[in-house]
Amino acid sequence: MPTPDYDTAFAALGDPTRRAILARLAKGEATVGELAEPFPISQPAISRHLRVLEEAGLITRRVDGTRRPCRLAGGTLEELEAWLDGLRRALTASYDRLDAVLAEELQKPSITPETDLSRDKES
Repeated sequence: MPTPDYDTAFAALGDPTRRAILARLAKGEATVGELAEPFPISQPAISRHLRVLEEAGLITRRVDGTRRPCRLAGGTLEELEAWLDGLRRALTASYDRLDAVLAEELQKPSITPETDLSRDKES
């Protein structure tokens, strides 16, 4: 499978209408007309959104007589998920290191105003 074009995929995901279309397609395949129903935009505008999603590798369309149902395409979404998971693991590792440093610092004796004053009196 070719490596997805992350820029194209993320640009496609950057539009709220396209994200809503993907959310609808997560429930099952749908035609352009079915996808256009909840939106206050024309069917040709929905078709343009679908073309962007298809070019990004996020959906596929098939021919079923006169219908052209759309469905989610797994490949690019899985690649994006794997890439984001790598970032998530790196972030978790950073937080784990921070937690370890903070735990170590909290184990050290702390200087309180009372202990600081008692030092001054002894001097």
